[in-house]
Amino acid sequence: MAEEILELTLDLAGERLDRALVQSVEDLSRTQIQRFIKEGRVQVNGRSAKANLRLEGGEQVQITLPEVEETELIPEDIPLDIRYEDQDLLLINKPAGMVVHPAVGHPSGTLVNAVLWHCKDLAGISGEKRPGIVHRLDMDTSGLILVAKNDRALQYLQAQFKDRTIHKEYLALVEGQVQPPSAMIDAPIGRDPRQRKKMAVIRNRSSKSRPAQTEYETHTTFDDFTLLTCFLHTGRTHQIRVHLAYLGHPIVADTVYGRRKPTLPLKRQFLHASRLIFKRPSDDQPLQFEAELPSDLQCIIDQISS
Repeated sequence: MAEEILELTLDLAGERLDRALVQSVEDLSRTQIQRFIKEGRVQVNGRSAKANLRLEGGEQVQITLPEVEETELIPEDIPLDIRYEDQDLLLINKPAGMVVHPAVGHPSGTLVNAVLWHCKDLAGISGEKRPGIVHRLDMDTSGLILVAKNDRALQYLQAQFKDRTIHKEYLALVEGQVQPPSAMIDAPIGRDPRQRKKMAVIRNRSSKSRPAQTEYETHTTFDDFTLLTCFLHTGRTHQIRVHLAYLGHPIVADTVYGRRKPTLPLKRQFLHASRLIFKRPSDDQPLQFEAELPSDLQCIIDQISS
């Protein structure tokens, strides 16, 4: 695999180069960025630069990434909360804190590693010895997620997502009392040009943003918070979190898109994939499943209800 060159513009005036890159480049750690700078893999306006370079804003940066060594996915004996299983698929209630697929910084302990252990005779999918991740949930989002066991099921389920015939519901506790109590948020989402690890609502037609629609209904209103039921009509990265923050009601304990210091004692964002309706690959039979709030989120509801 050839080396990949990552190009970006940094608009973080006054910030150190290494810190700006940590904020702006997804999936690269501070340690990796500092190593790349020392190895001369980072150029600013066409010249090699040191980690402590102070930016003026608008710098053109190139990062030459080293070749990636392919590693075999290892089955791991990790408990799974399986809500449904047949010859074609698994429906899993994913806990918060579990990454879906191995990536930079998370080489093991993922949902994929756990599924490979559970399905000893897993069929090859797309020519690879790996389960078919049909859709994803953020690491700190809990709830229902589908995994296909074979190519036919993967294509069948992916087609439902593409055609928007799969029904997905999320529960989100947000800051403040939301008005109106129900609405459709229709706002395009793209990579935040200032902080590449984040997504943002970007209405500039010349940008690389993509259409995004999130519908919400008020489930319960509290003094300082609102529990919303959210329906995804598109599947953009961090969509619900970005849209609710854009609305002025960020998700409780979402320190990326909301308040840096949580207003309630919760160590991850209050977002749970609670309901899923889809057609079974084997016979087109509609199936419906619900996953109750996990204990950490239910404790928060009990606290603000009392």
